[in-house]
Amino acid sequence: MAIPETMNGVVLTGHGGLEKLVWRTDLPVPVPGKNEVLIRVGASSVNNTDVNTRTGWYSKAVRGDTASGAAGGYTDGSGAEGSWTGKPLTFPHIQGADCCGEVVAVGDGVPAERIGERVLVRALQSMETGGGDPAIWTFGSECAGGFAQYATARSHDALAVNSGLSDAELASFPCAFSTAEGMLQRGEVTAERVLITGASGGVGSAAIQLAKRRGAHVTAVTSPQKPAELQRLGADETLDRDAVPPEQSFDVVLDLVGGPSWGRLIDALGNRGRYVTSGAIAGPIVELDLRTLYLRDLTLIGSTYQPDSVFQDLVRYIEAGEIRPVIAKTYPLRELQAAQEKFLEKSFVGKIAIDVGA
Repeated sequence: MAIPETMNGVVLTGHGGLEKLVWRTDLPVPVPGKNEVLIRVGASSVNNTDVNTRTGWYSKAVRGDTASGAAGGYTDGSGAEGSWTGKPLTFPHIQGADCCGEVVAVGDGVPAERIGERVLVRALQSMETGGGDPAIWTFGSECAGGFAQYATARSHDALAVNSGLSDAELASFPCAFSTAEGMLQRGEVTAERVLITGASGGVGSAAIQLAKRRGAHVTAVTSPQKPAELQRLGADETLDRDAVPPEQSFDVVLDLVGGPSWGRLIDALGNRGRYVTSGAIAGPIVELDLRTLYLRDLTLIGSTYQPDSVFQDLVRYIEAGEIRPVIAKTYPLRELQAAQEKFLEKSFVGKIAIDVGA
């Protein structure tokens, strides 16, 4: 197929409110470098990290929840640590942690046979720093992502997927489900008692499915309007988000919320329990009594970095039909502002999909 010189997309022009998301029709189509592929993007979706990067929430100067600045932002971005790495972003920037599409060109070192493959892009990628420790590299943050008609990715991070699901359905998986799967693997979750906070969101609803796949007994924390939907996803029980979890009742807590109620989650763990976090939408600053930690032999685990095998496992689950997409609504890319407004309402279960080809 003929590849155009320019493309449509939405760029982030700086940290701040929704007005920082600008539709463009004159963006240059990227050229794949060595060991890279060029992808014609079919679909993406909205994630908390897209919003948090836009608002500047990752700056350590921000100590509050994600919702309070989600529409208007926290900072003008001047010198802000705008990315997961803590380094300032260069604007304009193409976000979009999720990407499902078709390989249409390859760079040096990539077999031409890859052209025509339907692929999912690994959202959370490992990059060697030279010092032995892998760096955090997020598609759509540390590099251009899926909120444009074309994107490049390392060939290694564009995994072929064989599925009858639509592009929008497949695009709901990479960031949310790999985050959830990474948490479960880091926490070594098996057929245990698991409490999941933020359970109606993309990561939380993914964690329900993935925990049930392991035979866990899942209690999902959610708002009063959503229990039935979460039970259809596999939750054995639900707990109102304002309720106090029963003390010492869970082997594992998978937390995406943090904030003022954090201590209740620690109290909910049984002795030798494991707490795993990959988010803090209610606020990143919490208080811990170290006596609780050591006297009860608890383990606290942060989960961001993922070995490559996590996403490979996820694609295998998709192809085997062991997990399913949960999409509340789909928007065309040029309506990304409206899609994020809907996302911020938190009135739905699952993901907001973005049709890039529309």
